[in-house]
Amino acid sequence: MAVAILVFLGGCASGGLKAYKGKPFNDSGYQGGPQKIPGRVQCAYYDLGEEGVAYHDNDATNHGSGGLNPPDGTYLNEFRMNEGVDTSYTKFHDAIDNNPYDLVVPPKNQLYVGWTEPGEWFKMTVAVERSGIYTVDLLYTSNRGGAISLDLNGEPMTPPINLISTRNDADPLAWRQWHHWNLMKNIAEVELVKGVCVLTVHVLAEGNMNLACLDFRRKTESAARK
Repeated sequence: MAVAILVFLGGCASGGLKAYKGKPFNDSGYQGGPQKIPGRVQCAYYDLGEEGVAYHDNDATNHGSGGLNPPDGTYLNEFRMNEGVDTSYTKFHDAIDNNPYDLVVPPKNQLYVGWTEPGEWFKMTVAVERSGIYTVDLLYTSNRGGAISLDLNGEPMTPPINLISTRNDADPLAWRQWHHWNLMKNIAEVELVKGVCVLTVHVLAEGNMNLACLDFRRKTESAARK
């Protein structure tokens, strides 16, 4: 199945950051500041900030951390459990996230944003280290397909991006339809300018997606903006 390449020409203008009250995520496990581009941008490291600032979720309960994953004093089970965004992590026991229906095998203990619903969004502060054209890959699952889009500093970065469904009716376990991982390559091709930006992921359609990380790889240098 061919994937359309979506091109956005824009930059990390500081004006889009002035009114933003969110802060780059940090905790005992991650203290790296704004996530770096080129590199892997972790969705679960969405910014620190309240509902309506750093994220919007349709309810205030984290259904993963502290819910599906009961509080037990461990970092992964209690990761951001008092925030509204639903987070969980990949598990390699009982063939949960290492099952025969994976299209790719995800990293063990990979954090992700799940229980997604249309209208939800989350923001991540990123630091672009070098201007240029970047391709974007997404590690995800999708029970029935769906669509997302990306914004940069509050301005549209891509049109809707349709995600390939990872549903496989051959799997005898219904609950595992949410655990068929895939790496969708080149979901977008974007021009970024060196600097600090706020990247927003919007859930547009269907939901029921687990969004793990976005890999930004530099393709070419921008001729106009070095």
